[in-house]
Amino acid sequence: MISINSLTVAYGGFTLLDDISFHISGNDKIGLVGKNGAGKSTILKLICGLQKPTSGKIEMPADMKIGYLPQIMEHHKGKSVIDETMTAFSELFRMEEELDSLMAELSSRQDYDSPEYSRLIEKMNDVNDRLTYSRSESPEVVAEKTLLGLGFRPEELSRPTETFSQGWNMRIELAKILLAKPDVLLLDEPTNHLDIESIEWLEDYLKAYKGSLVLISHDRKFLDNITNRTVEIMLGHIHDYKVPYSQYLELRKERIAQQKAAYENQQRMIEKTEDFIERFRYKPTKSNQVQSRIKQLDKLERIDVDIEDNSALSVKFPPAPRSGDVVFKADNLSLGYPKPDGSGNKVVFTGACIEVRRGEKVALVGRNGEGKTTLMRAVMGELSPLEGTARTGYNVNIGYYAQNQEDILDKNDTVFGTLDKIAVGDVRTKLRDILGAFLFKGEDIDKKVAVLSGGERARLAMAKLILKPYNLLALDEPTNHMDIRSKDILKQALKSYDGTLIIVSHDRDFLDGLVGKLYEFKDGKVTEHLGGIADFLRKRRIENLNELERKNVQNRTEQEEKQPGTGKAQESVSEAKQDYVRKKFISKEERRTRNRISYLEKGIEELEGKLKGLEKILADPGPSDDIMELTRQYLEFKRDLDSMTKEWEDLVETLES
Repeated sequence: MISINSLTVAYGGFTLLDDISFHISGNDKIGLVGKNGAGKSTILKLICGLQKPTSGKIEMPADMKIGYLPQIMEHHKGKSVIDETMTAFSELFRMEEELDSLMAELSSRQDYDSPEYSRLIEKMNDVNDRLTYSRSESPEVVAEKTLLGLGFRPEELSRPTETFSQGWNMRIELAKILLAKPDVLLLDEPTNHLDIESIEWLEDYLKAYKGSLVLISHDRKFLDNITNRTVEIMLGHIHDYKVPYSQYLELRKERIAQQKAAYENQQRMIEKTEDFIERFRYKPTKSNQVQSRIKQLDKLERIDVDIEDNSALSVKFPPAPRSGDVVFKADNLSLGYPKPDGSGNKVVFTGACIEVRRGEKVALVGRNGEGKTTLMRAVMGELSPLEGTARTGYNVNIGYYAQNQEDILDKNDTVFGTLDKIAVGDVRTKLRDILGAFLFKGEDIDKKVAVLSGGERARLAMAKLILKPYNLLALDEPTNHMDIRSKDILKQALKSYDGTLIIVSHDRDFLDGLVGKLYEFKDGKVTEHLGGIADFLRKRRIENLNELERKNVQNRTEQEEKQPGTGKAQESVSEAKQDYVRKKFISKEERRTRNRISYLEKGIEELEGKLKGLEKILADPGPSDDIMELTRQYLEFKRDLDSMTKEWEDLVETLES
């Protein structure tokens, strides 16, 4: 489909991409990986034609449809969420207008046997086939489903796009790209502004997506669950692996080890050969052997070991001063903001009871807009409760990492100046070392904040937290824009940190093994969950299998709790009943699927009969036949037939699997 041939991108004396070549095939789901600044986003821009290479070329079919989601984009204003999303169907609406025009022209003609009439019939069928392929459901219904999957509420679809944050507008753009059904999807960090539920929805969508996908993501689990191929960019070169990310790491380790072993063996052989040549170079009896070995060395294909980019963060948080046992406590807490029209407060959540104790590592999870960042502001003392209380404990000193680094960092300041402003005491003499640990070296420290990438700004903000010994770290989405290696190093540093941690993150892999307690923000309430992110997601997934099942299990559990019984025995009975309900639900689903298949088969048979009847009339219309109406009926029946056939195929495939 897309062929990238000998591509080079250079800026002055610096070569970003050096003579790279690879091919994107029809069913490839490629994870494009590498450090921040390696050239991943540049490759996507080159494929889209938004940037020109220094040399080399990209070849693809002229009619290929590409959907591209950049990291940073301009958002459209002046329309509601649903109206802006519906612009994704502009091509479909154009085809409908073309179809109506062709039908109107056919109905006005009577030269049924002419080549021109046949040509119009062929064109109409072609447009109708393309329309059928593009449109299986009502565009409005599909658009609403996609927006709801990406986290919008039904009542938000009529709101103007400009009333939403940049993150929510990114979701609108993502919805438009998905709805356009391109042949190739190019997604640059699509999960940066998504919550966990929306990430899981997008994950399922991309798994079922039929076209090619090139994905840049720093979410390891997201890459593993979606991609079947990994293309690594390192120091201007690429390495192509036909496996997902985690398997690529293993294969890459093996490849480097094999290269090193082969290189060392060859070096020993070369050393022995050169030693032989040197020892017997001037002995006439050995001259033939010497010449033979010289030629052997000349012809030898030297083994090179791929140069690795081993530069990495070096994060170690200072020891935390001792705080009180309770670091943060909220009782019956309600938080919100004044409404813009002054008519009162917009309440975000109510009745929250939260307790964070010294040394705990706690995650705040849930849908965007449910109050995670709002609670962070209350922890920082920036927001007062509407009801209840929120207070930090004795001797608590907070280091805060805000999500909106673009607004907090001074864009006119330099990297060095950003730290120099807040550093005090002996640490001022170590600023260059600290910046070096966060990969700001040489001339980098004199860069203006305005020209830094998202990942560089994230690293700079994290470097600020190293300057002072805090005993509570409050981190709001710290891993956005960080590459996978940097995230792994930060995770290890936080695991070793001896203070208290409150973190907002949607990165499942980052939270896994880091936190031991979660607070879920949902529907205006805050619920405590003991255990890690894997346990939480497992419970949520079981709940989300079916609302009916969840309610049945809850009702049964409540009834059991009212009855006398002992711990483990009663828990075992409850689990057995849950298992029974689950199996019963699955069998009901199977019966429902089989009934639907039977219904579709009857409908398909009826439609095929109707189409045959209409084809006979249209082949030889009489004076009283309304050609336009008959054609409209024919196209509607054909569209229904294609839609029902597609649904039948999907259901049969589901049953067989």
